[in-house]
Amino acid sequence: MMRIMLPSLHVKLGLMKNFVKVMDHNGTAFLYLRQKFPLLSDVKIREGVSTGPDIRSLLRDEVFERIITDDEQRAWHAFREVVKGFIGKRRADNYKDLVEELLSSLETGV
Repeated sequence: MMRIMLPSLHVKLGLMKNFVKVMDHNGTAFLYLRQKFPLLSDVKIREGVSTGPDIRSLLRDEVFERIITDDEQRAWHAFREVVKGFIGKRRADNYKDLVEELLSSLETGV
């Protein structure tokens, strides 16, 4: 069996891209992203293009977490748990459950 290792930053960037794509692009949370990252064009924000520092900044941002909708919160919390328990330095024992929860929350279209 061949194992393919993906750099964790690429996985994180891809997951963030999927999260932003399923957000309500007319909602307050999306408008907040445009304000938080003024150097990124609207097209880049809409497509979920971000950098590692942008993601880290957003993970620490309490305002963003308060203004996202309930469905978006489910996906956001799942994203944070995957970053912490799967992509981080230590892999959580339940990492498969964390990834499945994230995928499930993104499939429902947030």
